[in-house]
Amino acid sequence: MASSTFVFTSSSSASRHYLLLIPPQASAKAYTNNKLRVSNSPSFVLRTKGSIHLQGFVAMQEKGASTLSDDSKIKIPHVLTVAGSDSGAGAGIQADLKACAARRVYCSTVITSVTAQNTVGVQGVSNVSEDFVAEQLKSVLSDMQVDVVKTGMLPSVGIVKILCKTLREFPVQALVVDPVMVSTSGDVLAGPSILSVFREELFPMADIITPNLKEASALLDGVQLETVDDLRSAARLLYDMGPKNVLVKGGDLPDSSDAVDILFNGDNFYELRSPRIKTRNTHGTGCSLASCIAAELAKGYLMVSAVKVAKRFVETALDYSKDIVIGNGLQGPFDHLLRLKGHSQDCHGLQAFNPSDLLLYAVTDSEMNKKWGRSITDAVKAAIEGGATIVQLREKDAETQDFLESAKACLKICHSHGVPLLINDRIDIALACDADGVHVGQSDMPAHVARTLLGPEKIIGVSCKTPEQAQQAWVDGADYIGCGGVYPTNTKENNITVGLDGLKTVCMASKLPVVAIGGIGVSNARIVMEIGVPNLKGVAVVSALFDRECVLTETRKLHAMLSESNIDGTLKKL
Repeated sequence: MASSTFVFTSSSSASRHYLLLIPPQASAKAYTNNKLRVSNSPSFVLRTKGSIHLQGFVAMQEKGASTLSDDSKIKIPHVLTVAGSDSGAGAGIQADLKACAARRVYCSTVITSVTAQNTVGVQGVSNVSEDFVAEQLKSVLSDMQVDVVKTGMLPSVGIVKILCKTLREFPVQALVVDPVMVSTSGDVLAGPSILSVFREELFPMADIITPNLKEASALLDGVQLETVDDLRSAARLLYDMGPKNVLVKGGDLPDSSDAVDILFNGDNFYELRSPRIKTRNTHGTGCSLASCIAAELAKGYLMVSAVKVAKRFVETALDYSKDIVIGNGLQGPFDHLLRLKGHSQDCHGLQAFNPSDLLLYAVTDSEMNKKWGRSITDAVKAAIEGGATIVQLREKDAETQDFLESAKACLKICHSHGVPLLINDRIDIALACDADGVHVGQSDMPAHVARTLLGPEKIIGVSCKTPEQAQQAWVDGADYIGCGGVYPTNTKENNITVGLDGLKTVCMASKLPVVAIGGIGVSNARIVMEIGVPNLKGVAVVSALFDRECVLTETRKLHAMLSESNIDGTLKKL
């Protein structure tokens, strides 16, 4: 990913900032009378377990449970966007919602206008009545503890006046004004009559305004902006109109290889510079930048930090989205959540988790592959061709970069055969390569936290040795459990064996499908599968496949043997 440089003109040093963008999918847990259930209902408060805050979802109480105490309530950062609707969902209200969701902030909306538009342009505009805009504003602001208001398309003088009046009645922490008059694609969205009311009423209330080059020029009576010095002059003149901060966006600045924005707070100029990303997918960048600034302010960031984070967010999303194709026009939308490419490219033909996938569960081992002189990709390909139904990458000694590249390569191999790929322990690797899921142990990240990070569609397995651990795995939202070691094994030090009796006990207590692991191979897999419990769905093997000269041959042998046995423990009659 390209990096941004932020230059503070009053200092000779440059600061670098790095962001970890977490996928927004989450699951929250409700704790009532020692019972727990999953809820996806949006709210402003949620219960937390320990120090982990699952933002964006609320713990719902069971019927008859007492209400949450004030100590257990957490205020969720809240942005209200007042803007127009974009039917193509690239800009406007839709972009605001996606940007706030990506930054893990709640976003409510007031619709000022409904547009018919796509990647080609704007085909029609229908403004919402001023009375109904006022009604929407009052509904949200009188009830929902809004932190920051962000404005986009304000199509009439009356709507601007109503907004200013309402904000005086219902003050908020900050007002972010994106003075939308001309879209990035060049479409005119607000007439010149808006300019005077912006200058006289709205800007003096604003904590920051974020005009692009064309909007800044219009606000300054047509002055041409062609250089970075022009941006600085424009920022100072716009600051004199009353806002506390001005961000002039120079993304369209001619003759510049960088995307340069100028932030001015009345005392200092900040030059925010990043490499220009070559892509057609820039629709909605202005809306998204302003919404991200609002989101960071709602979290409590100071203005300069909020702007830096927002610029990095848009840069990251543009870089990720530069090659996607949505629509036939010259300017497409981008992916705020950084999720579209992985799904569209890698998941064709895959379905939701099926317990039958556990039948022959191949777990890789880097030391064994080194011993036999083969790459991880060769080992995985051979296992799949031999009949492995699911693969777990367990690369304890691999460097992170090497592990990631291997995981990406193995994922392509697995998906080309319709086989799920899981990552052992490493949630970061699973996220980075968009693997199908993870397998975690008792000392690793808890399953419910992994679920929060990975999302509802991913597969999560948990290693369990006791009925209590199996019950907790179910409560935490796992898809299956791995039980063992059934027999002694050399792949894990000090691994306590549970034996066949322990395996059966855990299976009978588990509400999840079970895969047996530990010392299992062709010689004893049949005995394991015939213990007589219906939720034992397969065996997980390491040495029996990968500590052998030919992975393909050994996998075929084991698959043939497993195929002769029913999951319920009785032999098939061939």
